[in-house]
Amino acid sequence: MAGEVQLTGTLARPALPALPTQQVVYLLLDITATPAVAHVQMPVNVGFVLDHSGSMKGDKMRCVREATQRALGLMGPQDIVSVVIFDHRRETIISAQPVHNVAALQAEVGKIKDAGGTKIAPALEAALNEVRRSQNANTISRIILLTDGQTEGERDCLRLAEEIGKANVPLTALGVGDDWNEDLLIEMANRSGGVAEYFSNPNDIASFFQGAVQQAQSAVVQNAALTLRFVQGVEPRALWQVTPLIQQLAYRPISDRAVGVSLGDVSKDEHRMVLIEMLVDPKQAGQYRLGQIEVNYDIPQMQVVGEKARYDVMLNFVADPTQATAVVPQVMNIVEKVSAHKLQTRALEDLAEGNIGAATQKLQGAVTRLLNQGETDLAQTMQQEIENLQQNGQMTSAGQKTIKFGTRKTVRLSDLDLPKS
Repeated sequence: MAGEVQLTGTLARPALPALPTQQVVYLLLDITATPAVAHVQMPVNVGFVLDHSGSMKGDKMRCVREATQRALGLMGPQDIVSVVIFDHRRETIISAQPVHNVAALQAEVGKIKDAGGTKIAPALEAALNEVRRSQNANTISRIILLTDGQTEGERDCLRLAEEIGKANVPLTALGVGDDWNEDLLIEMANRSGGVAEYFSNPNDIASFFQGAVQQAQSAVVQNAALTLRFVQGVEPRALWQVTPLIQQLAYRPISDRAVGVSLGDVSKDEHRMVLIEMLVDPKQAGQYRLGQIEVNYDIPQMQVVGEKARYDVMLNFVADPTQATAVVPQVMNIVEKVSAHKLQTRALEDLAEGNIGAATQKLQGAVTRLLNQGETDLAQTMQQEIENLQQNGQMTSAGQKTIKFGTRKTVRLSDLDLPKS
């Protein structure tokens, strides 16, 4: 049946002046599951891949054990779990099995102790094999990797991340502390269709593990994909996912005036927001249909396959510039947060090429935007790293990680109280 997913949009400016030049138009799209799917919960198939090398000794190891045990407490007999631990070797301490006896599984996790070096790839391969044993179309599969160190065999990690992605098992790649390669984990997550995250405080791991399991259980809308069809004179310039994390979306051409982008799974508890940046050719005064956006989706638990929801993009042009509407602050705030993320990304690219001056300039631009949006803590960290660059020619490992991951998480629920179009 139709109506399981709602598609709405908010333009940054609902009315523009009719100018003789091309104009940039921002549209914030909201993809939301409706109450029709509130009763649905997905069985999950989760493989944990946990670093227990010597550097995990103390609070990190304790927090990982407790986080995994608490995540297990959210699962039941309909769910499948496996746990692989690694140092310079791998060991499967819980083979893939239904979560019948939570206490017994938690006791196994409680026995994990720190020892040895760090080698991720063999453990990742073992976890994928465990998850595949119980994978099916009616189960949400995930692999959750946590490490605190540099690993041997980075090429093997990337190869396995691609294999994990092809198996439709998104990888959540997590780093704790400062001594790990964030670029590797981010690339692994990207290749698998998953996400990467950073914890400076090990005590934050538990809430993340619980949230990851709950998000998978709520991912009732599957295989979601957007199709954007534009009229002549309108073209997309960029698409950005802004929740749950800021991330540029790659889109593929479908026809001369249509593009498509995959969204994957959508939780029934989330707003999946996408910022669309368009270029619009000059228009005379009047109301115009810029195009239509369609989301296609499946809900296997309800036997829904290939259902659609649509949204027509309408924009007014006015002859009198004074009648053009002011910007919608909520949308422009999100545009600014995306801009800050873009600036820090380009700054780190400049830094990797040895261009400290260009990197500093872009980071300063990001600081200004973050301060304007009230992101003072992140802006202060970035300002400190600018000073480190100017004085020492490099950033601290902790500061660089905070900047990379922090600018992706600046859009919050409080930003999403949008006027209805």
